[in-house]
Amino acid sequence: MQVYAHKETCSEETTVETGVKRGLANLEGGPKMQIRLDFVWGGTLYHLDDLPFSPSELPDVYTQFRKGVEYNCKVRPALKMPTQMGPLPESLSEKIGELGDIPTMAELGLKYREQSPLGVMHFEGGETAALARLQDYFWNKDQLKIYKETRNGMLGANYSTKFSPWLAHGCLSPRTIHDEVKRYETERVANDSTYWVLFELIWRDYFRFVSIKYGNAIFHLGGPRKVVGKRWSQNRELFEAWREGRTGYPLIDANMKELAATGFMSNRGRQIVCSFLVRDLGLDWRMGGEWFETCLLDYDPCSNYGNWTYGAGVGNDPREDRYFSIPKQSATYDPEGEYVAHWLPSLKQSPPKQRNFPGDAYLRPIVPLKFGMGSGGKPNYSRAGYKGKNVGKVGKR
Repeated sequence: MQVYAHKETCSEETTVETGVKRGLANLEGGPKMQIRLDFVWGGTLYHLDDLPFSPSELPDVYTQFRKGVEYNCKVRPALKMPTQMGPLPESLSEKIGELGDIPTMAELGLKYREQSPLGVMHFEGGETAALARLQDYFWNKDQLKIYKETRNGMLGANYSTKFSPWLAHGCLSPRTIHDEVKRYETERVANDSTYWVLFELIWRDYFRFVSIKYGNAIFHLGGPRKVVGKRWSQNRELFEAWREGRTGYPLIDANMKELAATGFMSNRGRQIVCSFLVRDLGLDWRMGGEWFETCLLDYDPCSNYGNWTYGAGVGNDPREDRYFSIPKQSATYDPEGEYVAHWLPSLKQSPPKQRNFPGDAYLRPIVPLKFGMGSGGKPNYSRAGYKGKNVGKVGKR
């Protein structure tokens, strides 16, 4: 008998693989039944064996990786489900019965998590729900053609694909998404938006392959680039204010409350709260990465810590001092304060243009912003981007 699983790349996950392999071998009757654990490479758009370079030679800049695979590789077609399957052999049925029943959530010491009614959408696990979401977003609502224009939204179900939880849990293959994008391009339209969905899937691949090249370095303070000389704080009071959404900046607080309540946060929100933690609070980026790991429905170690190293300036990104100005981000992505008022109901009474900076009507900011605030503490919306100075012990892997 054989058990199949996707091959993982990070240390804690490979330790689990070893434990499962040992557990199968130690099952009562295990040696007699010859239960074997086999791993297959899955979960990425491009197969590991098809890359035009070995993992050790992986480019350290995403654009070089993307061009390398786009010009030199083909995406393998997704395997189709058989239309029918024959019955199990009687001998195998008997062996499976000897292994007992699949444990329930309660028996595993787990319980179902209630989803907040304020969430952007209801996430339901499994392949059926994943394929239904793909059908609805691409074909029923026809949102794919405007994905690039809407993907930086923060409020609502359809500003982005929301495929990430199903991708993270293996309920949806990136190659299935690829095949549907290509079918959409043939039957409806091919544009920047259809390409951009694939562009984001390639980013996801990149972080997975980076984890092979750099191993546990993606969890270490200096990151894959082994950056040294930066000062990082682990001020617990500042971190708790960030974690609980009590920073005094509505855009930060709303995103953090959404994360805690739903396990989800928009891509734009993730970049903003990361920048604030690292640049404005000067906190150890790993503290943020671990909190995301605790909360995210779409958590996977490669994407999570890959993005945190990227945002903290210690990962594979030549722009190591990226700063997200809260006034600019608010004015661009939440100009009427709808998002912050959704998650911070007390702000609904404030005029829309003042909700992101309501003054005395909200909490006092825990720190001043490094950039973007003018004289008298008023936001300066005119400055689009800044190069903030990096500032800087959590144990990980």
